[in-house]
Order: sequence, then structure tokens, then C-alpha cells
Amino acid sequence: MINIELKGGVVKEFESGVTAADVAKSIGGGLYKAVCACKIDGVVCDLRTSIDKDCKLELLTFDDEAGKKAFWHTASHVLAQAVKRLYPNAKFAIGPAIENGFYYDFDVEKSFTPEDIEKIEAEMKAIIKSGIELEKFELPPEEAIELLKKMDEPYKVELASEHAGKGEKISFYKQAEFTDLCAGPHLLSVAPLKAIKLTNCTGAYWRGDANNAQLCRVYGTAFPKASMLEEYLVMVEEAKNRDHNKLGRELELFTTVDVIGQGLPILLPKGAKIIQTLQRFVEDEEERRGYLLTKTPFMAKSDFYKISGHWDHYKDGMFVLGNEEKDEEVYALRPMTCPFQYQVFLNRMRSYRDLPMRLGETSTLFRNEASGEMHGLIRVRQFTISEGHLICTPEQLSQEFRGCLELANFMLDTLGLIDDVSYRFSKWDPNDREKYIGTEEEWNYAQDLMRSILDNIGLTYKEEEGEAAFYGPKLDIQIRNVHGKEDTLITIQVDLMLAQRFGMEYIAADGSRKSPYIIHRTSLGCYERTLALLIEKYAGALPMWLMPEQVRILPISDNTVDFANEVCEKLRLAGIKVSVDSRSEKIGYKIREAQLEKIPYMLVVGAKEAEIGAVSVRSRKKGDMGQKSVDEFIAMAVNEIATKAK
Repeated sequence: MINIELKGGVVKEFESGVTAADVAKSIGGGLYKAVCACKIDGVVCDLRTSIDKDCKLELLTFDDEAGKKAFWHTASHVLAQAVKRLYPNAKFAIGPAIENGFYYDFDVEKSFTPEDIEKIEAEMKAIIKSGIELEKFELPPEEAIELLKKMDEPYKVELASEHAGKGEKISFYKQAEFTDLCAGPHLLSVAPLKAIKLTNCTGAYWRGDANNAQLCRVYGTAFPKASMLEEYLVMVEEAKNRDHNKLGRELELFTTVDVIGQGLPILLPKGAKIIQTLQRFVEDEEERRGYLLTKTPFMAKSDFYKISGHWDHYKDGMFVLGNEEKDEEVYALRPMTCPFQYQVFLNRMRSYRDLPMRLGETSTLFRNEASGEMHGLIRVRQFTISEGHLICTPEQLSQEFRGCLELANFMLDTLGLIDDVSYRFSKWDPNDREKYIGTEEEWNYAQDLMRSILDNIGLTYKEEEGEAAFYGPKLDIQIRNVHGKEDTLITIQVDLMLAQRFGMEYIAADGSRKSPYIIHRTSLGCYERTLALLIEKYAGALPMWLMPEQVRILPISDNTVDFANEVCEKLRLAGIKVSVDSRSEKIGYKIREAQLEKIPYMLVVGAKEAEIGAVSVRSRKKGDMGQKSVDEFIAMAVNEIATKAK
């Protein structure tokens, strides 16, 4: 017999070899039908997993992240089964669970049409209605590869062949006539997939490489209840209306031009003004907190990147200028600023009295992102970032890290994004040694040190392996766009290695020479990505202090244009971004147009207002606010801008 600890600390006795599904069934109360996957001693497992020792068992439902993934992963197999029934010659690639659903890649003679998608979805519903159970089985690598060859699934053969070198058995899942290579976990049957919807069909290259075959990718989502699917579809529709890629273009904040290139947006005057406002705010705040401003080159020789390790670990993500085999000197556009800012420290010998040295720069960076990763302003190939590096003694590291986090949270709070973020402690993957520099001992020391700092701060975070920078662990401040896709907005990284590579030393209090510790950080992150998130957060109606046009004056007739211009000049002298709409249009038309452009305040001026020196105020938030004197409105507007009211 074995003891299994369940939710709430309850311990129950079971026979050895019991499965998580059996445990769920023994508990009753409908849990057996709701459970999607499980965790055994914290590790996500399939419900069919046999348990032969004392452990802690957590049963996961659709409410849990890992439960959702098992649910959606099962839905992807139903999609594949439906496609195989309707298109027997289709070849299968991969079909994972993703944010808010799943996809499956197929090699088919021609891409699926909307009519094809309808047929596939109908077949999926028929499969789900049948309630087929999923069976898991495992084969030795050689037998698994042989089976996949008989099934004529070349992509699966490739995947299994790569796994064969590990010597472990390869798992499959079978549902009726359909069998798929898969690590799982999966639901016990397809029955819980009560509501499904195929949402999109696009092209995708095998393994994301444009040199490989182009596949047909079908996206979908699924829920345990029809009402949940309906809520999701409403949310998706709202997301489309808030999508910065759509709204940002409609508001004339940015555009893209095919002949310039993918991932290279042009900020139009309004968008550029928002970025300028953000940049000035960040630089002023950093200066107030003791940062020194630098301005460094956009490119460097390959020799420079070889010292830092970027050439060996990040070259594929860089834009290289020249040919190493032919040219005497090869340059590359910078994907980061750190080694450039190190030269400021290295300009002369430093003492411990010079530390901490806080260096900040508004940096333009270049990264050779894959074409399939580009999305509006969220992911681009040229971007601007509030980059900084703090060079400090080991004793100063904790306090300086805390200061970086306080600055980042101050920025997020000011922008109204603080409630939308989560924190991720990104660690190295000891099984992928080629990705990182340093020894296991150095990484363990750096990660233990960073974890201690985060715990002392009292930060709530999750840990994730394989997301660290190649030179050290980091805290990633994560945020989701309106479509649910998670991206990193701000990073704070602990680096105990690169200083030695660049020969960075300071004279310690005892006269010895020591290598400093370095914190890589952004205070706001990528300005373009931040702008995208702000557009989506506020549906284009950004807080007044960020708006490129804060006030628009609307004269009712040509007779009041002169007074409108006088008011405009007074507002401009007070630091307010203002314009006059002097067109010979009806006032209702002018108001509607200003509302569509999300202008915070409209000042209507007619003969009566001109006579008494007043304006009729219309607020984006409050509607008609009545008449105010010009000075009264200026005082109100200036206060809203100065306090950065949301």
C-alpha cells in the first residue's frame, strides 16, 4: 500500500500501481469527469500514470493552466483525426496546445478553404459526440519509427528519430482508428470537449524554417461548456477592436511599407510624439535616480561581440554586415547595448567609491527575428529600448536590484499597466549547455543569489527553466496582449560573468582588484511594444499626458476663429498640445471626428464664449462639462497632465 497526499493535505491509502484517474474516481463528486491532468510531486503527468510510491497528487481541471493544456492538446488530436477521415492523404506535423487553444500543422495538396474548415469542424463534433476514449501505449524507438513509416508519416518519423538517441520508449495515443505520436498528457476521452471552434487557417513552415516545406496550420479552441466558448468569442471580437495593429493604423500612429521590410514600422507624427513623451519621462526619472546618460554606436566589429559571447550564442539573431571568409573586418548591428556601456566603466581605472555606476541609454537595437514572429509593434526587427546597466560591488547587488524593480514598477503603475503583469524568474537549462556560458557552479550560485533577493523583496513569481540570458538568470516582467499572447515587457538580469570577459575591475577598499557584478535592466522596456500595449489597454484613448493632441478647439463659425487661435496660443504657452479645427464644417461633424480620434478635451467656442472669454468644455470621459474660463480650464488641464492621471 502507498500513501497519497491530496488537496488540502488529506492523505489516503491506495494500492501500489493505482493511477491518478483511479484516485479521481474514488473521490467522486463529479471530479472524475472534470479532471484533465495531474501533478505527481509537482511534475505534470498523464492521468494514466501508475503511482507506485508515496507522493503528493494534485488533480488538475480546466481551471488549472496545465489542465487547460491537456484539454486543448486533446482537442488538437480530435482535429487531426477529423482531417485524416476527410483527407486521408494528409501528413501530420505537430499539434500543440497554445495560448487560448491549439493548432495542428498538416501537409496537404492545397490549403483548406473556409468550406473545408466547416466540414472539419463538423467532423470533430461527430467524433466528440461518440465519446471515444484515448489509449496510451509506448514502443522502443526502433519499433516506434517502423510503425510511423508504415503509417507514412514522414514528419513524425523525423521527430521520433531525434528522440531515439535518448534510448527511452516513445509514447503514442490512440483514439479509435487514429493513432498519433505524442508525449501527452491527454484527457481520458474526447467527451469533455463540449464546445469547439476552429478559428483560423494560415501557412506555416515546418519547424519555422523558410527553407522547409510549407504546411497548412489550423487553429482552434475548445471549452467544457458552450457558454464558456460564447464568452471567449465575445472577448475575441473585443480584442479585434482593441488590436493595436488595427487601431494604431486607424489612429495614424504607425504604418508599415512592404518595400521597406517586415518588422520595420514607421512611426507617424502622432505615434512618434507619444514615444517622445515616454522617452523624456523615462530619461528624466532615471536621471533623478542617479543614472548617467550614455550614447553608444549602433554597430561594432565581430571581434567585440566575440568577447561578450554574443557572436557564439546570438549570431543567428544579429544582422551581420560583411562576410567572415572574405572581408578583413566584419561588423554587425547591435542586438543589445551592454558591452558598449562597459566601455564607459573601462574608460579609466575605477574605485569602489565610484560604485554603483548606473548607466542608462535610449538604445536603438536590431534583431533578426523570424518572419513568422513579426506582429505590428509587439515584435519588430528594429526597436528602441530604455536600456541600462548597473555596475556594483557584490555587497551593493541586492539594494541595486531592488531599486531596478522599484523603478520598473513605478513606470508600470504610472502607465496603468501594473495590474496586468506577472513576474517570471528565468533560469538556465542545465541540459542545454551550448546555450550558456559559465560553469554549473557559477549558474547555481547566481540563481541562488537572485532567488534570495526576490524572496527578500517578497515578490510573487514563477520559475521557468531555459529562459535565462546566456550569461545569467533574470526576472522577466510578463504581460499579455489583447489576444492572450504573453510577451516580456521588462527584464532585470543578474550577471556575474561578463565583467571578467571584458577585464572590468575596480580597486576595493583593501587595495585589491575585484571584478564587479552587473545588473542588466530596462526601466520600461521596448517603447514600440509599450505603445502597442497602451493602445490595446486604453482602446486608443491614452491618458491625457501621453496623447499627441490633448485639446482641440472647435470654433462654431469663421467669426470665432480668431478667438480660437488666441485661446490656442495661451494653451500652447502652458505646455498643452493643442490645435484649432478651423474648417468650415458643422460643429457636430467636428465633435464626432474629434471623438473618433480620442481627443481628451474639445473646447467649443461661439460668439457667446468669445464675448466673455470662456470656452464650452467637452470631455472624452465626462461629456459636456459646461462653460469654463480659459484660465480655469488651463489650470485643470495642466494639473491632469502634471499628475499623469489615468
